[in-house]
Amino acid sequence: MLKNKKIIITGAASGIGREIVNQCLREGASVIACDMNEQALHHLSSMYVHESLHTYQLDVSKYEEVASFFLNMESEHSDVDGLVNNAGIYLAKNIMDYHEDEIDKVLDINVKGFVYFSQMFGKKLIQRHRKGVIVNMSSVSGIEGSSDAIYGLSKAAILGLTKSCAMNFSPYIRVNAVAPTMVHTPMMETIPDWRKEEYASHQLIDTPVMPEDVADTVVFLLSEKSKHYTGATFDINNGGYLR
Repeated sequence: MLKNKKIIITGAASGIGREIVNQCLREGASVIACDMNEQALHHLSSMYVHESLHTYQLDVSKYEEVASFFLNMESEHSDVDGLVNNAGIYLAKNIMDYHEDEIDKVLDINVKGFVYFSQMFGKKLIQRHRKGVIVNMSSVSGIEGSSDAIYGLSKAAILGLTKSCAMNFSPYIRVNAVAPTMVHTPMMETIPDWRKEEYASHQLIDTPVMPEDVADTVVFLLSEKSKHYTGATFDINNGGYLR
């Protein structure tokens, strides 16, 4: 489905990001995997010994690092045409317990990181009149609320960013969001039990959502099979929240 595509994936070294890397490679894409965790990137490279996988260590919340990365793209990967904004953090805290630096950290990574990559990717393709695709990783928390209000805020912001970028980048770049429910990754261990039970009690399908299920949707959105979708949010929540 992704033959001849070259895709940037942030937060690529673990969890959902790693599975997106796996499925993109399997579908024939070249992947530029970005993560701030150098050790996890080395592990990713060892897991997927593949000439079409390129890894870059960077912090998505640092504008200068993102700008330097895209400058390198000009010489090394000028034909990039896909972006998956996936990097994010979840501190699992009540809003009343947040410190100022923690608020900044969540919003810098979960919102500004998406903005920086979208802006620079958009400029790169539109200046050349090239077609491309962006997929933004949001969450059910951005739609229904979160026990961690700052995280919920960040994921709601991504839904607005998705719609606005779809308008701003038209007709060259399609922009869509994916909003999963709880996914079986290490992050799930930090979600309060009462919240996990609440999610599960609403679901119409009793099969847990796995990282590969989310990656299936991301691959679809990156492919030409989704050529008529832009500005849309794809819920992956087992029917837990109907809208």
